[in-house]
Amino acid sequence: MITEAKKQLEILLINYFRECYPDFPKGNIIASESPDFVVKLKNRKKLGIELTRLHSSNIQVAARHSEVSSELIEISRELFERSSNWKLFVKILFSEKKFIGEERILSVSALLVNLIRKTTSSKNSGSFFHEILNYKQLPFGLQEILIVHHPGMRESIWEEANNLGISNNIVDDIEQVIRKKEKKLALYRKQQLDENWLLISTDRLQTTKSYNIPNQLLKQDFKSEFDRVVVFDLMKQYLFEWIK
Repeated sequence: MITEAKKQLEILLINYFRECYPDFPKGNIIASESPDFVVKLKNRKKLGIELTRLHSSNIQVAARHSEVSSELIEISRELFERSSNWKLFVKILFSEKKFIGEERILSVSALLVNLIRKTTSSKNSGSFFHEILNYKQLPFGLQEILIVHHPGMRESIWEEANNLGISNNIVDDIEQVIRKKEKKLALYRKQQLDENWLLISTDRLQTTKSYNIPNQLLKQDFKSEFDRVVVFDLMKQYLFEWIK
């Protein structure tokens, strides 16, 4: 059974995807199960969209957990929510080269919270918005921050980006996700949907190997029973699609 918090996050993500994807069809998005969303189009057609995350096969990296990053994120969230009722989805990407020592946790948290307060100060809490702050705007040790707000959010989510690990083989990881989700297509088809899309989100496309990831993905031709497969990089807002 899907939890209310998980559904709220899915609603936030589908709206973020719609904002960033020029080919997202106009229509009414309805939260569902199997698939996660149904888009009712003006021509009376129905589009099903299943959401999933890109899981890394690099379990060793995924299992490593930084106490400093976890503490910094939790302190930042608590500091922000002491003086704000905003419920935000915040992804924090830490620098791989500039490390934050324990003695800097409080100072970095305070600086980060001030930046997020400044970002939200000009926003309408009743509207959807998203912002990305890069390393030039952030305290030493932070690479990027993604801030997304949806008025339907009742619980805030602050977490480290790429907490599922960094991929050894992005192409293989995407293939595995597609094959796993294709097993549920029979359930989606029972709803007599006109199209079925698979949206694979990832915090930031990174790999342990040194190559140009966008070029690598653009060369691929992922075959799928889904009518459309889209990989969505949340931090960079990169979109890669494969159409049946």
